[in-house]
Amino acid sequence: MAYTHTFTEAQALKKLQQYCAYSERCHSDVVNKLYELGVWKKEHDAIIAALIEANYLNEERFAKAFAGGHFRQKKWGRNKIKKALQQKQVSSYCIKTAMKEIPEAAYLQVLQELFLQKWESLNHEKNRFIKMRKVSDFLLQKGFEPELIQPLFSKAKE
Repeated sequence: MAYTHTFTEAQALKKLQQYCAYSERCHSDVVNKLYELGVWKKEHDAIIAALIEANYLNEERFAKAFAGGHFRQKKWGRNKIKKALQQKQVSSYCIKTAMKEIPEAAYLQVLQELFLQKWESLNHEKNRFIKMRKVSDFLLQKGFEPELIQPLFSKAKE
């Protein structure tokens, strides 16, 4: 939504408080919103500082919510979550902290479920190697690590 007029610093702060209260946001999301609102660049730092001070904006909290949510809802693997957080310019410290939010047992369970689901869906495929490649490509695209995918094929039934 493009705004036709520029906002004052106080108006932009109020608008961004609502924006951040609605959902967890990262710094880059807030900066993009500031540009969208037409706020002068020199006012960005003061607004972001005010949001951080009032605890509306917390990058570590955002990263944890993002990682946990995308793992549980979209069943993304660690690699895809890390790349998405890096694209949002989240710090490496926050990314590492966010990765700890994903329990190892649950991660392996989701990987196993996705593997079996995809393997079963390819029952029409007669060539085992093509089937293995398709399943592997699917799991890699979901962001799972190759070293975790490979052992699953030894347990797979034809």
